[in-house]
Amino acid sequence: MPTPPAPSSRPPAADPEAAARTDARAVAAAPVVSSVSPSSGPAGTAVVITGSGLTGATQVRFGTALSSFTVVSDTQINATVPTGSGTVQITVTTPNGTSTQNVTFTYATATAPTLTSLNPASGPTGAGNTVVLTGTGFTGATQVLFGTTPAPSFTVNSPTQITATAPAGSGSVQVKVTTPGGSSNTLTYTYVSGPAISSLSPSAGPQAGGNTVLITGTNLANTTSVHFGTTSVAFTVLSSTQVSAAAPPGTGSVNVNVTTPGGTSNNLTYTYSAIPTVGTVSPGQGPTAGGNTVMITGTGFSGATQVLFGTTPAPSFTVNSPTQITATAPAGVAGAVAVNVVTPGGTSSPGAFYFYVAPPALTSLSPPSGPANGGNTVVINGLSLTLTTAVHIGAASVPFTVLNDSQVSFAAPPGTGTANVNVTTPGGTSNNLTYAYVAAPALSGLNPNLGPESGGTVVTVTGTNLATTTSVHFGAVSAAYTVLSDTQLTAVAPPGTGTANVNVTATGGTSNNLTFTYVPPPG
Repeated sequence: MPTPPAPSSRPPAADPEAAARTDARAVAAAPVVSSVSPSSGPAGTAVVITGSGLTGATQVRFGTALSSFTVVSDTQINATVPTGSGTVQITVTTPNGTSTQNVTFTYATATAPTLTSLNPASGPTGAGNTVVLTGTGFTGATQVLFGTTPAPSFTVNSPTQITATAPAGSGSVQVKVTTPGGSSNTLTYTYVSGPAISSLSPSAGPQAGGNTVLITGTNLANTTSVHFGTTSVAFTVLSSTQVSAAAPPGTGSVNVNVTTPGGTSNNLTYTYSAIPTVGTVSPGQGPTAGGNTVMITGTGFSGATQVLFGTTPAPSFTVNSPTQITATAPAGVAGAVAVNVVTPGGTSSPGAFYFYVAPPALTSLSPPSGPANGGNTVVINGLSLTLTTAVHIGAASVPFTVLNDSQVSFAAPPGTGTANVNVTTPGGTSNNLTYAYVAAPALSGLNPNLGPESGGTVVTVTGTNLATTTSVHFGAVSAAYTVLSDTQLTAVAPPGTGTANVNVTATGGTSNNLTFTYVPPPG
């Protein structure tokens, strides 16, 4: 029988990889669990396990029950407590082994959470409003319900606080929290329709601000803020359809909106207006009765609410442009008044004046009548004539001369019958006075038509239009006369020789000539 080989004195060949694994295990220690927080609670509680060597964990056990978990770092694992009871040891297993520290978790009897407040307790009908829920027992919360609709997201901040995002909804709904311990009591959350605003009154104001603006719309009862542009302003809720707000200082145009728990309204435009200025007034004068049209120029006239003549508002006006207004002058008393424009930006400072002029008044014409062929000078007597702009006789406008405040003269044009005479000034048109056109006198006979050269003969002159006779001439000599009627007068022949033309001058002019013969004495 062969002899077995003698045992070798050499050690078996070494396995390098096995040696390396052995060395690695010797270096990499098993995980260590040093604490768990919280250390008690019902199944489903979220806990934080701290320690070391936790990287690569493959199992987390509560007693013998496996837990779902997340490795946060080499020193922290977040885990959810599995179903169990009593006090159990928590262990973590990694490729390097299983922890052995006696860190325990005590199962507590699960109690339903309680809900004490919602902040805010109302919000818009759309989803997305952030609501803070306060109460107790929120640890491990699995759901937050708004009515029957789950919050699209929520965060358990602590056992007493949850931040939830409200889902879309309407009306009032009951909010409750669900945890492994059950469901909480409910609190009411109200969905509020968003505000809508329809008007601002006024929609413009001074750049200095401070004026009250009435905002009209719907769903305004729960207004929480009012903004002019980016500026939040003081406000007063008057009703569900009206809020008053104090406009802040500003320039240009800004958006105004209202915010309620239901959201932020649409925007309306509010315009800041500069204080207007008045440069010129044309015409600068007019009648005390008012009623004439006045053109006002200046700046900042947009949105004008009033035009003042002194303290009296114009009965009507039109804003033609930011620099021009056409206004109807109100009645006033003779004298000057400042013209001002009022806009949402304020009232202009006195910069232009308007003069009220008393209307002219006529008392007499001198003479009150004249020849049909015109040409004679007529003096108009009256009051307030200095600013005369026109003189009319009948429908004709005639040249004139202002003599003083109480007299104007004009040359009468040709005419017949009677005509009204009046005067126009910035104060208006005067009363009428009657001017009579008189036909020239016409002579038909002299009785006697001769007399002594020594004169003294009383001659009866017959004809027409003799009533207004102003002179009787025998040749170039003016004779004494007496008017008996419109058809007859007597005249005393002056001394003369030969023959002389006899004529009569009256208001209507000078008559035709008749011949008077002077008879020399006998011998």
